[in-house]
Amino acid sequence: MRPRSYMSLRKKFAFVEMTDVGRVREHNEDDIGSDPDIGFWVLADGMGGYNAGEVASGIAVKTTIDLVSEACRRENRGDKEPETGFMRQTISLRDAIMRANKIIHQTAQSQPQCEGMGTTLVACLFYDNKISIAHVGDSRLYRMRDNRFEQITMDHSLLQELVDRGYYSQEEAQRSTNRNYVTRALGVEPHVDVEIQEIEVEKGDYFLLCSDGLPDMVEDEDIHLTINTFNTSVNTIGEQLIKLTNDNGGRDNDSIIVVRVMDSFPAHAGVFDKVRNLFRQSG
Repeated sequence: MRPRSYMSLRKKFAFVEMTDVGRVREHNEDDIGSDPDIGFWVLADGMGGYNAGEVASGIAVKTTIDLVSEACRRENRGDKEPETGFMRQTISLRDAIMRANKIIHQTAQSQPQCEGMGTTLVACLFYDNKISIAHVGDSRLYRMRDNRFEQITMDHSLLQELVDRGYYSQEEAQRSTNRNYVTRALGVEPHVDVEIQEIEVEKGDYFLLCSDGLPDMVEDEDIHLTINTFNTSVNTIGEQLIKLTNDNGGRDNDSIIVVRVMDSFPAHAGVFDKVRNLFRQSG
């Protein structure tokens, strides 16, 4: 079969990826990564103490990038022979994250220095003028569209459960000091429930992926104001958000990814159809 030409999405986005240790922690347990050619970004916030947290986040980021990138590139190549075709030999974003969970859990069980480690994660894949979003824990994804700023993911945390049950308002929750008790994380159990959602994308949208180090230190209104004020440069947005976090105390590591949609990116007929179907499969 003659291979298809490869379709890169890199020029469809302006983006910046930044991570900072903060003002209090001695080392950085966050990790970030991407494959802009396929429109994929991922961020993980490790936990488990010195070395272990960064091991967990590193495994999560590397595993998801490797597996999702290979899946998309196989589809672009038209690698569909019956025995080694795309549908049988590649995996969805959910499956990639579940694979990462398995590796982290097995490592924690077999390596004493990694006992108890885990990581939260948020990831997104752009395709055919849509974005598929996966998250576990309290790492977040926000969107700004037409100057409206909103949190797209809802934290898997004890505090968010209390909000959902009516014990706190969202405004009260944002001021709470007990925001970091997560109810889901990669590596803690042999299996993990990955939340996936798909939304439409418009030219001009801004997407912000972040670890909890940002919203713990900076109010959503100030994040919104920063993106809106420095909207001509994603690099400046990133720098200013890191600066705000540290100016407000920088009690945790702070990692952010800002992606601005510069142009539409409709899929060529057939190129991403099976990728889309994979994202829609239940776990």
